[in-house]
Amino acid sequence: MFGHAMITVTKVHVTSDLSIAKVYLSLFTTADKNDTLKLIKFHTKEIRFKLGQRIGKQVRVIPDLQFYLDYSLDYIEKIEKLLDK
Repeated sequence: MFGHAMITVTKVHVTSDLSIAKVYLSLFTTADKNDTLKLIKFHTKEIRFKLGQRIGKQVRVIPDLQFYLDYSLDYIEKIEKLLDK
């Protein structure tokens, strides 16, 4: 669905009423991270539906999903490269 991109969920912040889940993603092996994020956002309803199928019997509400890029791993990699010089 998302090409050859390796997608890692790095953190999820869920509101106390479970209405919204902010999902932070690290994207690897993709030429353009913003295009991949747009594609993920385009499929948000499908992803939420599949999440509901998986955890629907365990929770009362399936939260709306909001996806964001997490640059922390890129930042760590950049720092490591600078320290190796």
